[in-house]
Amino acid sequence: MHLSDFDYELPEELIAQHPLSKRDASRMLIVHRATGAFEDRHFVSLPDYLRAGDCLVLNNTKVFPARLLGRRLPTGGSVEILLLREIEAGKWQVLARPARRLQVGSRIEFAESKLTGTVVEVLDDGARVIHFEPSDDLLNVIEEIGETPLPPYIKRHSGAADEDRDRYQTIYAQQTGAIAAPTAGLHFTARVLQELKQNDVRIAEITLHVGYGTFEPVRVDNVAEHRVLAERFTISEEAACTINDCRRTGGRVVAVGTTTTRALESSISGSGVLAANGLANLTITPGYSFRAVDALLTNFHLPRSSLLLLVSAFAGSTLVLEAYRHAVRERYRFYSYGDCMLIL
Repeated sequence: MHLSDFDYELPEELIAQHPLSKRDASRMLIVHRATGAFEDRHFVSLPDYLRAGDCLVLNNTKVFPARLLGRRLPTGGSVEILLLREIEAGKWQVLARPARRLQVGSRIEFAESKLTGTVVEVLDDGARVIHFEPSDDLLNVIEEIGETPLPPYIKRHSGAADEDRDRYQTIYAQQTGAIAAPTAGLHFTARVLQELKQNDVRIAEITLHVGYGTFEPVRVDNVAEHRVLAERFTISEEAACTINDCRRTGGRVVAVGTTTTRALESSISGSGVLAANGLANLTITPGYSFRAVDALLTNFHLPRSSLLLLVSAFAGSTLVLEAYRHAVRERYRFYSYGDCMLIL
């Protein structure tokens, strides 16, 4: 299949720039794979579509303030850094802007010298490796001076809204390590989770730290050739047991988001989902046969993105693109702070 097969037209005004005042007030498009039918609902009605014995699987990764603003020394030119992953103590792989001015040996100052960094390597893909000082308390310093790294289609300064530190985070986020939110989980409230539990829907939490691979552009025409960068994930023994018990007793495994889906499908065997702590190397494109996930809650994704490819693999590209056109006609809100769809 060609990448152009996963394109759609989206009016710019439908790209959500801010979260709703209430998380669970978002709209939810129900997509029935068996019949191809759509229902226009709201997220608060999620418990109506899950039944006793089902297992809702959440990704409890926590976004850290991975965007750092600094200035080059000694010229004072502005620099923007996006932290991608920690290589070793004090040393990080980063994306930088403007990258061309940051060569090996370049020094950067952040927050009036609370933190300094030196470029020690330029990677083949254009990323930089920076050694930060002081390195002994680096994570606390980043937490203090960093900003929430909002996606580029949100056309406002990422630090302009204090709400982003809270709202670009799920209410169940626990394990720090993501540079982007697992956005399908942003709709959940304590009220919705409590109602699900009261209805005997099981809840399992796993962790996949969302990295650059999740939103890296697809750069090949043949989508089968695309490879998503590995992301670290953890599935505990408790979570694996809960999920597998659901499967044994005829319940449905409902993945909240594409990141949860990738983790589960990366750790499935003939005996069920395995407890694991490792790297998810799996790339899911149309033609993939799902083994762990029975239903999917997901936001609306960018055209030609790896996330849209995964959703199309799950529900079929024809049905998914038809659902997207329906959502455009009905004026759903798109992308990270937008509405969602439940695929059954």
